[in-house]
Amino acid sequence: MDVAGNKMKPAGKAALTQAGETAPGKADTGKTTTRVELLDAVYKACPSLSRAQARELFEMTLEEIVTALLRDDPVKLRAFGAFNVRAKRERVGRNPRNGVAATINARKVLTFKASPTLVARVNGWAAPAGDED
Repeated sequence: MDVAGNKMKPAGKAALTQAGETAPGKADTGKTTTRVELLDAVYKACPSLSRAQARELFEMTLEEIVTALLRDDPVKLRAFGAFNVRAKRERVGRNPRNGVAATINARKVLTFKASPTLVARVNGWAAPAGDED
């Protein structure tokens, strides 16, 4: 489920390149990187920190991102991407099964736009020159 509680469609089981083969370094397991694995990566990258300190650093970083988004401030991470909060107005939609009109309430949605550098890395391309995202 996404932030608004809507069901999300599952992603494909493998990261595919343009030719359709599995991307380098990605097994065809469909495994999702978890919070625990990210915490472990922070711990391993900073050997001078204890596990508790690494966890605190990680949690503080996530909390700062969430706090900024709650203030409707954009969060831009260079060479990664930008998170934004968008307000959507109330509108009338239709139930696709029976065609009955239904009001869709106003809400906020979280968007993410990947930087050109991240897009290039995911696709195995050379990073764009002078990318400042």
